[in-house]
Amino acid sequence: MSQRERPLSPFMLGSLYRWQITSVMSFLHRATGVALSVGAFLMAAWLIAVMRGPEAYASFAACIGSLPGRLVLAAFVFALAFHFFNGIRHLVWDAGVGFSIPGLYKGGYIVVALTTLFTLLVWYFGFAAGGAA
Repeated sequence: MSQRERPLSPFMLGSLYRWQITSVMSFLHRATGVALSVGAFLMAAWLIAVMRGPEAYASFAACIGSLPGRLVLAAFVFALAFHFFNGIRHLVWDAGVGFSIPGLYKGGYIVVALTTLFTLLVWYFGFAAGGAA
């Protein structure tokens, strides 16, 4: 009797494996880490614009205040919040807490809720204070 070949990697989501919050959170943690690395260049560009003077800063502010710039800022704030809260979740796991199946799901939903809340609060207060306008 021949055995059916099984896939070697659980990363083949969709075609071979069912989507689960644990796999999505793992993927998003890695993706937001990459996004934060790219966002570091955006922060460096901001500092360079400040250093170069009012004209350069006004040009940078106009670019970042445009709709695509605001979308990039929104993605950066989301990536920062998600990576932060999911990192805390990993630290809690390192302490040996929440490592059961229900605990993994509960922690994942808490991270999603906190990320959404934090991102919305940052954007609300940013626009209320006249930021990026």
